[in-house]
Amino acid sequence: MINLIENEKKVRSNRIHSEEDQQLIGTGGYLSPNDYLLNDVLIAVTLKKPVLLKGPTGAGKTKLAETISQVFSQPVQSINCSVDLDAEALIGFKTIVLKDGHNSIEFIEGPVIEAMKKGHILYIDEINMAKSETLPILHSVLDYRRMFTNPFTGEVIKAHPDFSVIAAINEGYIGTTPMNEALKNRFVSFSIPYISGGLLENLWNALYPTASKEMHALMLNLAEDLMSQVKQGLLSEEAASIRSLQHAMELAEYIEPIRAIKYAIAEKLEDEQEKKLVLELASSWIK
Repeated sequence: MINLIENEKKVRSNRIHSEEDQQLIGTGGYLSPNDYLLNDVLIAVTLKKPVLLKGPTGAGKTKLAETISQVFSQPVQSINCSVDLDAEALIGFKTIVLKDGHNSIEFIEGPVIEAMKKGHILYIDEINMAKSETLPILHSVLDYRRMFTNPFTGEVIKAHPDFSVIAAINEGYIGTTPMNEALKNRFVSFSIPYISGGLLENLWNALYPTASKEMHALMLNLAEDLMSQVKQGLLSEEAASIRSLQHAMELAEYIEPIRAIKYAIAEKLEDEQEKKLVLELASSWIK
């Protein structure tokens, strides 16, 4: 397993990227919640499988994509999906440019085509926020063909050997829709949970080495309480977001911790009872 990934790293590192491409390489830093998840995702990418990362907001899906980029020294082209996403945002558009004193029409390549040609990672964030009629244009990119015919120019594009696709999805959130089965079937899917316990403590120590022991204890204990309440169905998943806890930790350096937790976590929740529960849990750890 390790040899497969190491060999792929060597192959990709032997392909030279431009200085501009190097600026798009992720910084890494994802902490796998178990002994196998990160390696399993890396193997899927090595085998040229489109990868779908499923999990709640703030669980580290984007950080995982950045880590894959860092491991393979492979730049990332990102697409942030929304209901307004259209074909031009994916593949590019035609525009009029002034060249040698004359107007001419040129095609400006979008992230899909640029990633395919240069061998970048195409990262599609919140893929289930896009309209269902927009994404089928990617079907031939995501299956065994790994090719695409540009509807604006007629150019047939075959993917660079390093080209990879990683998509992220928050299931069941407001504004999202179930993924089209034909699209979902093209991915290998991984569930990305929140980290907890000793792993979360290690992350906290690395991110906030100068924070007081009391503040570390408050946020780590609160994290465990929030995750417990989520499992019992008393809080929505977003209440236990690691990203939100980080925001609270950083705010608490300058304001009272209970207010930091209110702004960073509680106020994001729609249900008033959930807001109250978060603040009650936090108060129980504040001396």
